[in-house]
Amino acid sequence: MSPATHGAIGPLGPTTLLVIAKEPVPGRVKTRLCPPFSPAEAAQLAEAALADTLRTVLTLPARRRVLVLDGQPGPWLPPGIDVVPQSSGGLDERLAAAFGACDGPALLIGMDTPQAGATHLADVLSPGGWEHCDAWFGPADDGGFWALGLAAPDPALLRGVPMSVPETGAVQRRRLLDAGLTVRDLPRLRDVDTAQDAAHVAAAAPDGAFAAAFTRLTRAAAR
Repeated sequence: MSPATHGAIGPLGPTTLLVIAKEPVPGRVKTRLCPPFSPAEAAQLAEAALADTLRTVLTLPARRRVLVLDGQPGPWLPPGIDVVPQSSGGLDERLAAAFGACDGPALLIGMDTPQAGATHLADVLSPGGWEHCDAWFGPADDGGFWALGLAAPDPALLRGVPMSVPETGAVQRRRLLDAGLTVRDLPRLRDVDTAQDAAHVAAAAPDGAFAAAFTRLTRAAAR
C-alpha cells in the first residue's frame, strides 16, 4: 500500500517513522483493560489510540511513514501511511525485522502512547537530531520503552531483549550502550495497559480521539 497525497502530511526528513501495532480486534488488543471495559470497548480504545498515533506521525518530518501491522488495515488507516506485515516470532524478533527493513535512520513508536506528540519527538526529528547521536530511547513508566530510534538500524540490537517485563527498557538501553552507541533520551511517557493508565493518558491528551473514546465509554458505564 503506497502513500497517498494528503494535505496533512508533514515535510520530508531523513528518518523513517515506524509504528508497530495490532489490528484493533476485540479479544486481541488491550485485554488488560478488561474489566472494567469489555473486549469490544477495549478494541475501541485501541483503535482510537492507533488513530491518534497515526495522525501525529502524518504531521512529522519523515522520509517514509510505515505501519508495521499484525492484522489487516481498516477504515482507521489514514492516507499517507505505508503498511507492511509484522514478521513472525516474539516481539523482539518483530521489532528487529522492522528495523532491518530500513536503510537509514529509523524511529519506532508503539500504539500505546496516543499522547505522544510533536513536542515529545522534536529533538530526534530536528535537523540535527542524528548529529553525534547513534540512538534515541523513549522510556515508559512501566519499565519498557515507547520509542526507539537508530541512526544505523541493526536488528541484532533488539534480538534477545526480553519484552513485556519490568526490565525491558533497562536491558534494551544497556544493549545500545554496550554496542558503543551514543544514546540520547526522549521524555518518559505512560503506556496504556490498565484502566488507570487509560484515565491518565486521556487527561494528558484531552483533545484526541483516545480521550473522546475513553470519556464516552466511561460515561456510558456510569449511567
